[in-house]
Amino acid sequence: MATPRVFIVRHGETEWSLNGRHTGRTDIPLTANGEKRVKATGKALVGNDRLIVPRQLSHIYVSPRKRAQRTFELLNLGIKDPLPWHEHGDKPTDKPACDDCSARVEVTEAIREWDYGDYEGITSPEIRDLREKQGLNRDWDIWRDGCVGGESPEEVTKRVDELIAEIRSKYHSPVIGKPKGEAPCGDILIVAHGHILRAFAMRWVGKTLPEGPTFLLEAGGIGTLSYEHHNINEPAILLGSAFIIG
Repeated sequence: MATPRVFIVRHGETEWSLNGRHTGRTDIPLTANGEKRVKATGKALVGNDRLIVPRQLSHIYVSPRKRAQRTFELLNLGIKDPLPWHEHGDKPTDKPACDDCSARVEVTEAIREWDYGDYEGITSPEIRDLREKQGLNRDWDIWRDGCVGGESPEEVTKRVDELIAEIRSKYHSPVIGKPKGEAPCGDILIVAHGHILRAFAMRWVGKTLPEGPTFLLEAGGIGTLSYEHHNINEPAILLGSAFIIG
């Protein structure tokens, strides 16, 4: 029976991700090493016998930020239609793993990074120092406190909840539980950012942002969300996948 999935992909390494600076609206490129690692991830995990099978994707959501869009380009999925942005670098020289991915690529603000407001471009220790000077609680937790001048946990929750509802109603409900040979494609790919994707994962399984659990998602990393028992009312996080042997 078909059980559709959501693959969440964090953009590759940037100079700011290397030194822990919060990067929301600032548009900065991937490092050379970041590009190299994303290419390696694509080779390892994208293909007809890999974790992400491009022809099984029904829709792709990408953040408006260049670092996320470049990450998507380097995954080399073999998208048939032109991308909805001007490419941010040279095309991968390797042949795509397949050339039959007909999923639409959508750029959406729904999956842009958390708006860090006054905390844009600074590290967590610097944020704590700033809050202390402002007479605020030094024990800062973004999941509980949000960002002064930016988004609150409630605002982020509303944003990702709306996207989750769209995915389940438009792409997963028509597929889940049907025989695999009869079900249309139902997998979703999201390429975005660290905090917003971790918030998305928490809300996927119905957890509030303050209660956690705290997830980690490395730069260039991929996570998988799905369902238990082929049941759309039992959302789950897939902690590990076995390799497919052809």
